[in-house]
Amino acid sequence: MSDTETLAPATGISMTESAAARVRTLIAQEAKPGLMLRLTVSGGGCSGFQYGFDLDAAVNDDDTVGDFHGVRLVVDEASLDLLQGSVVDYVEDLMGAAFVVKNPNATATCGCGSSFAI
Repeated sequence: MSDTETLAPATGISMTESAAARVRTLIAQEAKPGLMLRLTVSGGGCSGFQYGFDLDAAVNDDDTVGDFHGVRLVVDEASLDLLQGSVVDYVEDLMGAAFVVKNPNATATCGCGSSFAI
């Protein structure tokens, strides 16, 4: 199996094994095995849009859900359009550790990587 798995061919959204491993750890710490990682895009941030990550147990009617390396990723319909082809990763470096989105649609990003422009 590769390091990334794709949500659906139409969306091209994928998640790395590193991100999935971190989600599994967070779910274990919460002791709620039904939790999923919810990825959202909202207005704001220094570049116009910002990414949001949360653990969630609910799936709404307009959500798309994908299974990646044993965890589920949930993306709402409005965010899905802005995330086409993106890769969700988890990185640890000298600056810290965080989920990051490698978004091919972003024309600009801020230094912290949590906001972007299209």
